[in-house]
Amino acid sequence: MLGYSRLQTFGKIVLPQVVKRILPAMGNEIITLVKDTSLAFAIGVAEMFSTAKALVASQVSMVPFVIAAVFYWVFNFVVEVVLNRVEKKLDYYHD
Repeated sequence: MLGYSRLQTFGKIVLPQVVKRILPAMGNEIITLVKDTSLAFAIGVAEMFSTAKALVASQVSMVPFVIAAVFYWVFNFVVEVVLNRVEKKLDYYHD
C-alpha cells in the first residue's frame, strides 16, 4: 500500500510492533535462564554454587552461599531494571 517491499514492510511496520509485544516475555525468559544456569559455568569457570558448597564444607560457614545468592540477585535486578527501561521507552503511552 505504501510502496514498501515485503522486507521493508516487515522491518518498518511489523518488527517494531512485535518487539514491543515480545519484550516482557523475553525479559522473563532471560531472568529464568540466569537463575536456572550459571553464567560462570557457561564460560568454563567452576560453577559458583559448587564452589560455594565446597567453601561451606571447608569453613563451616554459610557466608559463601550468601555471597553467591547476592550475586545472582544483583545480576537479575540489573537485567530487570534494564528491561523495564526498554519497555517504558517502547511503550505506546508515555507518562
